[in-house]
Amino acid sequence: MNILLITLLACLVVALPSASAQKVKWCVKSQNEMKKCQHLETKSSELECHLKSSVTECMTSIKTGEADAITVDGEHVYLAGLINYDLHPIIAENNKAVCSYAVAVVKSDTDFSINDLKGKTSCHSCYQSPGGWNIPIGRLVAQNKLPWDGPDDMPLEKAVSQFFSSSCIPGISKALYPHLCQACQGDCSCSQNEKYSGDEGALQCLKSGHGQVAFMCLDAIPPSERQNYQLLCMDGSRKIVEEYKDCYLAKELHHAVITRKDADSQHIYKVLKQISASDLFSSAAFGGKDLMFSDATTELIELPKSMDSFLYQREDYYEAMRALKAGNPPAPRQDGKIEWCTVGHAEQQKCDNLQIPSLECRRASSVEECIKKIMRKEADALAVDGGEVYIAGKCGLVPVMVEQSNQQSCNDGGEASSYYVVAVVRKGSGVTWNTLKGRKSCHTGLNRNAGWKVPDSAICGKTPGCTLYTYFSKGCAPGADPQSNMCELCKGSGKAVGDESKCKASSGEIYYGYDGAFRCLAEKTGEVAFIKHTIVGDYTDGKGPDWAKDLKSEDFELICPESPDTTVKHTEFDKCNLAKVPAHAVITREDARKDVVNIFLSSSLNSDKLFKSEGERNLLFSDTTKCLQETTQTLKEFLTQKYIDMIERTYETGQGAPGIQCVYDFLQYLINSSFIAMSCCFRLTK
Repeated sequence: MNILLITLLACLVVALPSASAQKVKWCVKSQNEMKKCQHLETKSSELECHLKSSVTECMTSIKTGEADAITVDGEHVYLAGLINYDLHPIIAENNKAVCSYAVAVVKSDTDFSINDLKGKTSCHSCYQSPGGWNIPIGRLVAQNKLPWDGPDDMPLEKAVSQFFSSSCIPGISKALYPHLCQACQGDCSCSQNEKYSGDEGALQCLKSGHGQVAFMCLDAIPPSERQNYQLLCMDGSRKIVEEYKDCYLAKELHHAVITRKDADSQHIYKVLKQISASDLFSSAAFGGKDLMFSDATTELIELPKSMDSFLYQREDYYEAMRALKAGNPPAPRQDGKIEWCTVGHAEQQKCDNLQIPSLECRRASSVEECIKKIMRKEADALAVDGGEVYIAGKCGLVPVMVEQSNQQSCNDGGEASSYYVVAVVRKGSGVTWNTLKGRKSCHTGLNRNAGWKVPDSAICGKTPGCTLYTYFSKGCAPGADPQSNMCELCKGSGKAVGDESKCKASSGEIYYGYDGAFRCLAEKTGEVAFIKHTIVGDYTDGKGPDWAKDLKSEDFELICPESPDTTVKHTEFDKCNLAKVPAHAVITREDARKDVVNIFLSSSLNSDKLFKSEGERNLLFSDTTKCLQETTQTLKEFLTQKYIDMIERTYETGQGAPGIQCVYDFLQYLINSSFIAMSCCFRLTK
């Protein structure tokens, strides 16, 4: 039987093609693109060409698996991310010809704002171009400055013609919308036959007096003429041209390669990198321009694994594209309700059981996913630790309330709560700070304060090349790469087989969070646990859940750099700790701050229900919380520069999780290399 089984498995291994042998099925949308693609097939045996009639047909083919990838513009990146396609960008073109800033330009001697555009005359670079149409019209509709209830009401072009007194929008149908060609000086085509076509043409239209505002790309304004113009800002102000970074409509997106979320994006990137730039980014030999890729592209840049269409576009561009398709957004909610983001089933159940009329519950798979939901306005708030506050802050979210564990401070408005991060070992285990290397470790979660950021700083802060992955032999750090040694000790939900919860950063993983990391140590799975200083006392001597009922506080001790060869009592955390860090905080968007604060400062809230967890610990909030206190501090003030430096050191060593990682250095690289300054907060991870 064993011989037969081995033989069968061997046959299966031979029969199944390896991932590296799989071809990338590229979708093309014209015969000229097909010619170029077939030429590229001769450069890479792993490329296969599939012809469809349009970009949308290609996106459908990619969704069904008939094709794998296509390069699209910003508008189609938006469409690809919608639920009917559910695709995401994986590679971006680095194209220096892209209009980085779309702006609204007016003459310096005028005095109107962007709120006064109704009845004005307008100049546009080209119809459906990013700088001349998609971004400015989308932004005006999204901000309710240009009324349009959507395509069921009337065509967008008609709404634009009713808004401006006259326009020059080269490329639009002169027969259908003569009003939108009235200011033109030619045939109203997006070509040399129209004097006011293109960005230079739009500026000339403004300069000659045929228009009062020009929607165009910033780069087309000659430096020698910039003093003659000003920019209209979305907040109603005006600025000189040199202050464009504080006064633009949106940044144009570089074209991106899109694929399915389950596709092997690294393989697609690898296949493209096998082909020379001169072959990828040239089209003249095939009878066209910008075939498959933009001809002005200089390189392809692989995007972070967690990138999606919303994050790639940023909020302003995303909202503009949505408005172009759907019209003015609904009015903001006036009922004061918020949507709380829960992580996992247990938190969702507690949230539902709170039965707070002004609070609705929205479930997500992880804190990372919650942050994304809040950014997209699919949820409003959740409570996170300091490391996650940092991430959320880099994504544009703000801390608005802080957990307070001292009842007296709740009563008299004392200073914000904080806690000590400690390294706990079992008494008599022989583990000291000096003998920690190579041991088995228990962490609350990847990128968490106590579980990762602080121990990384304490252990590896002064050692080049050191990472917690290599320092410890194995561990459990929920949220880490499932294939890494930092998931080896995790247990998931405890199922023998088929457990999808293993190493997930949610309550489905038994060893997740403060209680999980301590349980990992208590059950002798790991030899050291990095947790909050109150955990040992909260989970021993009969005060913990069933799994901890026999634990004695005297059986656990602390280790620290200050006492490298000895251990100390767990009650001496003020003398033996790794750091003192800020308490957990509630994060939200700035526009939701007022509603979030009002709900949790309400005198009708039952704090016993809010800050206690049935069956599990620390659901929604830390169980030790006595109240939530409002904070108006900035991210830097809340976290302190010392703590921020510690967090950023961790990112510099590349120890963050695959997925959402708000590392400003990566974004700065993109900006400095003339690449798109994309979403808030992502670093390149492999």
